[in-house]
Amino acid sequence: MAEQTFHAEHKVAGGKLVVADVVVEGDRITNATISGDFFLEPEEAFFELAPALVGSSIADDGAALTARLDAALATFGDELDLHGFSTGDVALVVRRAITGAKDFGDFDWSILRPGPLPTSLNVALDQYLLEEVAAGRRWPTLRFWDWEDKATVIGSFQSYMNELQPEGVERHGIDVVRRISGGGAMFMEGGNCVTYSMYAPASLVAGLSYEQSYVFLDQWVLQALGELGVNAWYKPINDITSSGGKIGGAAQKRVSGAILHHVTMSYDIDADKMTDVLRIGQAKISDKGIRSAKKRVDPLRRQTGESREGIIATMGRTFEARTGATWAELSEADLEAGRRLVDEKFGTEEWTHRVP
Repeated sequence: MAEQTFHAEHKVAGGKLVVADVVVEGDRITNATISGDFFLEPEEAFFELAPALVGSSIADDGAALTARLDAALATFGDELDLHGFSTGDVALVVRRAITGAKDFGDFDWSILRPGPLPTSLNVALDQYLLEEVAAGRRWPTLRFWDWEDKATVIGSFQSYMNELQPEGVERHGIDVVRRISGGGAMFMEGGNCVTYSMYAPASLVAGLSYEQSYVFLDQWVLQALGELGVNAWYKPINDITSSGGKIGGAAQKRVSGAILHHVTMSYDIDADKMTDVLRIGQAKISDKGIRSAKKRVDPLRRQTGESREGIIATMGRTFEARTGATWAELSEADLEAGRRLVDEKFGTEEWTHRVP
């Protein structure tokens, strides 16, 4: 069987660049070169990285490759010092190479911000745009949400009765919408959150574990928050946090050929109203960033000192710089397709209460 050569690069979050060039014959790695701008002592350890990969199966996951690398470096004992990367990062970039993974810059991206829409339509557009990207009818896309209504968006698998307090929902006129991704409930009043959705080909996350994909897809967000003065990082699996507390959370939905990744970050939430609508136990209070039931959940406003518009503008510029994305608009046909999904699915009792 003919040899195949694969190449991939990986910028470690907060670290250095790791590059893999891998030769495969049949189902085995027959040669490899690892390089990058990382630091490694003693120097002899560097020359053990590539040979450790030779003979491994292309089906080996990141854990198996990491174990091979760790075993090869174990002889260096306490002398071993890796800076800006880990053996896990080497394994990751090798998996990315073998699976033919793409990076953000390999695609033509568009950015959408269609203005205020009903929350049910925002949720419906997630399904529609995901399917459009999966079918190859639309470029990979980043969409910022805006809304003026009051809503709670619950995860695909959450129980309606276990997550919501019907009296609070009725008292505050809350529209309850179930989304297609898993994860927890989002309490959304106009302007109280920063929410975005990303629709991308599956090749963007090829070779990454589920947990790794969250960190990878939101590196540009952590960069934008850094520019706003916030030292933010990912707390596995899907939370964005900082030295000032939790900022937000992410969720995903995967279909054949594409992935939806979306994030909601708290800007200035009325904690009293949220706890009146959601059934939030004491264990979840701190997880939602509530310092006191009588205070607001306001990490973005408090930690950045920026307006919501200013934060979104910084995020947009950061994404443009990272990907070369261009701003676009939703067509009336796109909006109409979303409205049909609201009528047929997202606005129906059957879907909203599919988990009672």
